[in-house]
Amino acid sequence: MRDKIKALLEDVLPIVDFDSDFLFSELDSLGVTTILMTLSDNYGISLEAADATPKNLKTLDSIVALVERKLAEKKG
Repeated sequence: MRDKIKALLEDVLPIVDFDSDFLFSELDSLGVTTILMTLSDNYGISLEAADATPKNLKTLDSIVALVERKLAEKKG
């Protein structure tokens, strides 16, 4: 799943370094919105502005964890 998410996000935000340990600091509001919309559309999950925290978007691994959490909530 990590590789798929990385590929998806690199397609929509090619100048962002998704291997960075400080990913959130590289993102502007448009980048954050793009990430949330891309993941919502591709995984059929609901990501809100409240999910756009530095903790959730700190690294690619934290983004993957967010998606996994939302998928688990969806299956409920």
